[in-house]
Amino acid sequence: MSKTLAITMGDPAGIGPEIIAKAALALCPRLEAGGLRLLVIGHAGCMEAARDRFAPGLPMPRVAEGDDWPALSVLPAKPDVPIATGQVQAVAGDFAFHAIAAGVRLCLAGRAGAIVTAPLNKEALNLAGHHYAGHTEMLAELTGVKGSVMLLAHGNMRVSHVTTHCALAEVPKRLTPQRLRLVLDLTHAALLRLGVAQPRIAVAALNPHAGEGGLFGTEDDTVSAPTIAQANANGLLVEGPVPGDTVFVKLRAGRYDAVVAMYHDQGHIPVKLLGFHVNPETGLWDALSGVNVTLGLPIIRSSVDHGTAFDIAGQGIASTTSLLEAIEYASRLA
Repeated sequence: MSKTLAITMGDPAGIGPEIIAKAALALCPRLEAGGLRLLVIGHAGCMEAARDRFAPGLPMPRVAEGDDWPALSVLPAKPDVPIATGQVQAVAGDFAFHAIAAGVRLCLAGRAGAIVTAPLNKEALNLAGHHYAGHTEMLAELTGVKGSVMLLAHGNMRVSHVTTHCALAEVPKRLTPQRLRLVLDLTHAALLRLGVAQPRIAVAALNPHAGEGGLFGTEDDTVSAPTIAQANANGLLVEGPVPGDTVFVKLRAGRYDAVVAMYHDQGHIPVKLLGFHVNPETGLWDALSGVNVTLGLPIIRSSVDHGTAFDIAGQGIASTTSLLEAIEYASRLA
């Protein structure tokens, strides 16, 4: 598989160009040693401006898809147009979409080993006419996959999701034996690729106290429990449903290698609570740790676990921690 990782810029009006430039500078020793190659895809002018400011002198030539790429280069997703920093705008959303499309194309062709995505803005994406709830749904359509799964990771906190971008009222309808088993199988396979020899997975309960014998809902008894039993009969190591107010404490304590969450906030809150470092003096977070990995695609995709941060774009204070972790995850999975 190719050593080249396609790094998509996301929304060029956000912090994507800045964190990519800083990360590339930090990774220079690996790039120079030949163990890693980065192809940045997006708005070339925004990338070069960020490089000149945050990594001056770092070679980053513009290339075309058919070129032989050096260790670090930038592939324009489209011809340059003016972009206003820190603002929601359709033109920036369009660049984000075309960068992803190019990254997928290169991965499917074998020219890139994985795609690592910087954050995009969903409003800008939709203003540009690309009607997706986010990266996960876009990647699924571009690769022709219907059953992808989001996995968040921060240290030993690995959490995959049965549902993500949908109304809370929709979650019980989307919890089916087929969907839960797909999430279990993909999570198990991902843990094996990450070097976990015998993955231990817990399934978080949908309802408080796992339904309390049907008092608070029946889905945990009628859907989750039988699916878990079948997975164990097939050789997986799965526990649950475990009440949501204790399952993540057990994960952090090392009882499990991953947890399957039922919905977006159930899985995101514990990972982000641990992954976002808050400065006690300012009340603002000054470091972000965490990776978003999409499972079930025919390509490898990891991502930062934060947004475009328009409020700090261009100020030089954006943290590269999550992007560096996403690059490391992509390298390991590839």
